[in-house]
Amino acid sequence: MNNPAVSLLGFIWEAYDDMKANPPIIDTRDLERSITQKLQPRVERVMSGDEPFYIQHGSFETETMAAPPAQPPAYDLAFVAWADERIMWPLEAKVLATPARLADYERDIKQEYLTCRYAPFSGSGAMLGYLLTGSTSDAISGIEKKLGCTLKPVPEFPSRPHRFSSHIRSIPKGKDYPVNFECHHLILDYSGLARHKP
Repeated sequence: MNNPAVSLLGFIWEAYDDMKANPPIIDTRDLERSITQKLQPRVERVMSGDEPFYIQHGSFETETMAAPPAQPPAYDLAFVAWADERIMWPLEAKVLATPARLADYERDIKQEYLTCRYAPFSGSGAMLGYLLTGSTSDAISGIEKKLGCTLKPVPEFPSRPHRFSSHIRSIPKGKDYPVNFECHHLILDYSGLARHKP
């Protein structure tokens, strides 16, 4: 695909729209996992089934796994290539209680994506911010401040709270991973959904 991030993230937005139109019951004890688990089958539903990839919740990244007994990194969601299932396009989710609560969000970008522990074979990936209160524009501004860079609009999604940032990654010695990395930021407003209880 010429622009994998845009192609793949269109499915995320369609699934999110469906989830907002038909809110499922969300377990408030574990919001991040519960929302992600409900989002994944809705992504499957909007895909045609003929794509050269599938969506998976909790994919393990064995490429960057430390020596046993260490556990491999696990993505919240990943688009996995049928032709070579080592190739995954990851999406990490973080609950944002407010637009200012961004420490975990920032950590995943800097300590996982930009060190190549996440997305070693990919030049891009995504962060999903599950916003519980406040505005999406404030969340985007907060992310810009945390990362110290400008989040650029994505022309294919002009009306969505969807931006991307460009980074240079630290490549582990002896590896030939992509050094340039594009991180997409999708702020998904779940202010109403978060109040549902099991």
